[in-house]
Amino acid sequence: MSAKTGTSGARQQRLTSYLDRLAEAAGHADRAVPLKLYCTGLLLPGERKSVEPMAARLAPGNVRRMHQSLHHMVADAAWSDEALLGCTRDYALAAMTKTGPVAAWIVDDTGLPKKGTHSVGVARQYCGQTGKQDNCQVAVSLSVATWTASLPITYRLYLPELWANDSQLRHQAKIPNDIVFQTKLEIALGQIRQAIADGIPQGTVLADPAYGNDTGFRQAVAKLELSYVLGIQSTTTIWPPGTQPLPAPEYSGRGRPANRVRRDAEHVPVSAKQLALSLPAKVWKTVTWREGTRRPLRSRFAAVRVRPAHRDHKLQQPREQEWLLIEWSRGESEPRKYWLSNLAENIRLPSMVALAKQRWVIERDYEELKQELGLGHFEGRGWRGFHHHATLCIAAYGFLVAERSRFSPSVRGGILGLSVPQLPPNFQPRGSHPP
Repeated sequence: MSAKTGTSGARQQRLTSYLDRLAEAAGHADRAVPLKLYCTGLLLPGERKSVEPMAARLAPGNVRRMHQSLHHMVADAAWSDEALLGCTRDYALAAMTKTGPVAAWIVDDTGLPKKGTHSVGVARQYCGQTGKQDNCQVAVSLSVATWTASLPITYRLYLPELWANDSQLRHQAKIPNDIVFQTKLEIALGQIRQAIADGIPQGTVLADPAYGNDTGFRQAVAKLELSYVLGIQSTTTIWPPGTQPLPAPEYSGRGRPANRVRRDAEHVPVSAKQLALSLPAKVWKTVTWREGTRRPLRSRFAAVRVRPAHRDHKLQQPREQEWLLIEWSRGESEPRKYWLSNLAENIRLPSMVALAKQRWVIERDYEELKQELGLGHFEGRGWRGFHHHATLCIAAYGFLVAERSRFSPSVRGGILGLSVPQLPPNFQPRGSHPP
């Protein structure tokens, strides 16, 4: 990195150019100024990134006027989230892939705790941020990741059935008519299919057991001709190496011939945990997957070829073999994590472990999006505002990701040394009265 490219003045110029691109993607010219201001507000120092405190930081002499402008931009203006996220993705990916190709597509969902009940999609459901059932919104995302950087490229609110089927709630939150109830897994698969259609450089699909434990999800990803390393629960049933369900019984000459594989009292699958506990000591290998902050991150792993067994007694053929990857750290009484993967049979164990562990980057992304860019700070209640705010947070984060990839790995929001854009003469927020 040269001294010139690393200065705050050069960074300000790059941000200005980037915001111009975003403004063009947003469409109407009257959206350009508030969009640039909103993104700048997200990147400036400050604990709270909802509209009012950002307005106070951006225009301390005329907070009300600025508030009107920012609120209209995020809650009412009909610009395309997809277009802006596409612009963000293209800009960030160009920088991310300078040092290496896309390695993974990461499926995840994130919870946003809420105190009230009127914000769109709020329900009592599992919230990852609090680690328990809580009053929250949940959004599903797909991220692209290289080995050194990652970025969410799609972000969609999960709408519980209570909201999807209540016409009054839909009207109050202005939920579009074409939005129907979908499970998180269905939303994720839609995002994956759209990424393929958009020509995004492909990577191995990664997800935690909330997605990977579902046989239909794994099969759908494989049908799209994508590789995966997906977390599963210890109770997931499998056929151990060298075993599979019994073939259909021979035709007796009477009735309809049986054509489904079968089990019997002595020939049954086992759980992933049962298999892990039965493996000999020689199959467990210590693998280091990356350098941590204080020391290299390493643990013990085993990988064996198995066949998933969930409801396979309804199938005519056994399922294909795939990898069962297991982590069992030294000193622990039992294995702690499990994955199923359709990666190539000749893949090396360290390579598979590295991919499985690459999912951690989404935790880092969401931590920064929430703590420094205000992803969960939007105080509006509508569908459009929820997604517009998230899109602009991701757009701001995309700039940081590109800066780290090209120039300085330590760049973070709030310490960029940015200046506040000057308002044009006689700037008038849409929907506001003349001063």
